Amino acid sequence: MPKHSVLIVGAGISGMRAALAAHERGSDVALISKVHPLRTHGGTSQGGINAAVRDGDGVELHGAETVKGADYLADQDAVELLTGAAPRAVIELDHWGVPFNRDPTGRLDARSLCGATRSRACFVDDMTGHAILQVLWEQVLKAAIPVYDEWVVTKPLLDDGACVGVVAIELASGKVEAFTADAVVLATGGCARVYEPTGAGYGVTGDGVALAYQAGAPLMDMEMVQFHPLGIRGSGMILTDAVLGLGGHLVNGGGERFALKYAPTLGERAPRDIVARAAEEEIVGGPAEFVALDLRHLDGEEFKSRFPFTSNIIKTQAGVDPAKDTVPVRPVAHRTMGGIQVDSDGATGVAGLYACGGCADTRVHGANGLGGNWLLEALVFGERAGLAAAQEARSAKGIDARLEDERRRIAVIVDRPAGPEQAGPMRSELGRVMRRCVGPLRDASGLKEAATKIGELSARYRKVCITSKGRRYNYELGAFLELESLLSVGQVIVAAAQFREESRGAHVRRDHPVRDDARWLAHTVASFRPDGPAMTSKPVVVTKWKPEGRRY
Repeated sequence: MPKHSVLIVGAGISGMRAALAAHERGSDVALISKVHPLRTHGGTSQGGINAAVRDGDGVELHGAETVKGADYLADQDAVELLTGAAPRAVIELDHWGVPFNRDPTGRLDARSLCGATRSRACFVDDMTGHAILQVLWEQVLKAAIPVYDEWVVTKPLLDDGACVGVVAIELASGKVEAFTADAVVLATGGCARVYEPTGAGYGVTGDGVALAYQAGAPLMDMEMVQFHPLGIRGSGMILTDAVLGLGGHLVNGGGERFALKYAPTLGERAPRDIVARAAEEEIVGGPAEFVALDLRHLDGEEFKSRFPFTSNIIKTQAGVDPAKDTVPVRPVAHRTMGGIQVDSDGATGVAGLYACGGCADTRVHGANGLGGNWLLEALVFGERAGLAAAQEARSAKGIDARLEDERRRIAVIVDRPAGPEQAGPMRSELGRVMRRCVGPLRDASGLKEAATKIGELSARYRKVCITSKGRRYNYELGAFLELESLLSVGQVIVAAAQFREESRGAHVRRDHPVRDDARWLAHTVASFRPDGPAMTSKPVVVTKWKPEGRRY
């Protein structure tokens, strides 16, 4: 039974940064992940990481634009912490070896992403997340931090209400083992795979969110799901919105730049929630299932030089030459602003349990996260969670009995007799109903339909059988467990969307089309109950930026 002082569940950008921080404190820290660290979702981030390191910019402006971009639902004390730590976080990456692009003077170059009035996103061509992931992995290897990859965590271990470890299945052997720790940090990513299509990695299934929720940690702002406007037709792969910052246009079938109707000044360079809503309105109100990304007016060779990865994605996934043809795109589920409710050090409502990265609501994204802030959040709050977890000290008892209980539970699942239900088709059903009823545009009837469908799927889930009875690399068992997480988080997303009767940021209620600060300048909070989430609210923290209208 492995024992560590700090156990990080999830080995992406936030998880590895948490592990490095705990290691710097002298803690015996380990990472456990269902995929290898270099296959985690953070590697898909393309556009850049925000930090006010250029002349003419500043952390105050970065903070103000983050709060405005979040439609004033972000807690401003957390935003000030994020933007204040940004320059150091980026310079640290630079010193570790991230090959950031440079300007002609040799300084860090930066580009403009949607919702920013300054070129603030430091970048590595159009594969920034990939580069950061590689360098963090180098640092983990250098620090000799143990990594248990291809282990699927199935349950947190609780002792007198405190988290003292996890139970996990090793894919290679099928072995079910307990890992004990003084503190556990969840860094498992978000839950955008509850939607289909989505640009999220296939494993972004809300595992950590569901584990924490069922262990007693409240979830916050789960209705806030970001839809990216540049999802390619067919695959759902996402193109970086840096192409809009460069001057790309979104047009409808008539060639009209429709985003200007919603953001007369910035147009396509407005925050993602505004651009995605504009695109969805065009699709719903028009004959086509897609809008078009028009890059034909840009210099084709310069575009390929500046966006080599994006150019290849367009060629292979869309099958067009962007210098000659428009690229068909539509909004697809991208990231979740909501997640496990945490404080500024990642502490959840469960003693000994921390969370950071995509699974946590660190309070900085509010109703809409700005491009470039996601990578920054993963690093800043990953470090803080790792440092805080390293200070924990507790002992555990009764682990063997809990481990045997979980082993029996898994064995019962695998040994179920054959039946008509399988996890794969149910997962697709869930994804489709979430996109149709809880997408960029919502209303009471659609949300009720989604809630009913999730209830039906949850009942059918109890009859799902595992046809593969083998122990080694039983991916069917993994898909079964992921579906349980998706159903759990899907239920909370729908309940929170029903609870918030206004439109704010990524949450657009067509039956409540106006932002209502008098009632809803507040976070939604969901607490676990067997019959469905108990919904409450808590006020937003306002320090210096008073809510006002968003005009772009």
